Amino acid sequence: MPTSLSVDEHGDGIGDAWTVLRENARLAGLEAPVPTCPGWTTKDLVLHQGLVHRWAERVVRGVPMRDAGTIELPVGDEVLEREGFSDSDPFDWLDVGAVALLQALAFAPDDLDVPFFLRDAPPARFAWARRQCHETTIHAVDAMAARLGRPPGADEVWFGASLATDGIDELLTGFVPRRHQRLRAPTPWRVGLRATDSDRSWLLDISEEPVVTTAFAPGTELPDDLDSVLAGPAVLLYLALWNRGSGDALVSTGRDLLSAWRHDVRIT
Repeated sequence: MPTSLSVDEHGDGIGDAWTVLRENARLAGLEAPVPTCPGWTTKDLVLHQGLVHRWAERVVRGVPMRDAGTIELPVGDEVLEREGFSDSDPFDWLDVGAVALLQALAFAPDDLDVPFFLRDAPPARFAWARRQCHETTIHAVDAMAARLGRPPGADEVWFGASLATDGIDELLTGFVPRRHQRLRAPTPWRVGLRATDSDRSWLLDISEEPVVTTAFAPGTELPDDLDSVLAGPAVLLYLALWNRGSGDALVSTGRDLLSAWRHDVRIT
């Protein structure tokens, strides 16, 4: 499936989120708790993001991995995480990994042939740029939460509807249908989701089998035979679906999707 943003736009998203993550983590202090990642300190967050950037950069460059779907470092690089924890300046360590990732994506060919781990994914270069854009964006939201002492509101984050809509699409079409996700229903449950300010909508067919997601073209009306609908501005929807916002301002009809979502969808 094609992405709604280009590789360059995803690269800009990585750069913006990296900057927001770095500055908010610095202001919060490395020992500050992260409300949206219980049990983590800001230092844990910075080091996790630096490790993920290095993992993705190596996949994009074609370094052999045991499993591109998990953070597996290649033979000889197992010291990376230890280096991050022992580095005298974790922010410098974060910067080095982010720059290396952006360089790898910038110079990768459009027909890049490396593994990717989500369903219905675009070609690898586009998929990895998109994944790292939203990985870094969500963890930058976490860094804001560490500074604020609470999850930020949609009016406090730096990104808009186009990036949020792209991230909702990746989440619903790529992550949610994976077999290990536990979002299930004993009787068929049809849920429509709509980003009201980008005119995009999705259908989740939930049953005892893995979720089946249908992504509709912009302007397409949701079907009439729905059991539930969740709708609202894209940024609000993005934060709620990534468990970084309450979703209270969203319009929900029928059975409450977000309650089941938070219990059964484990995505960090």
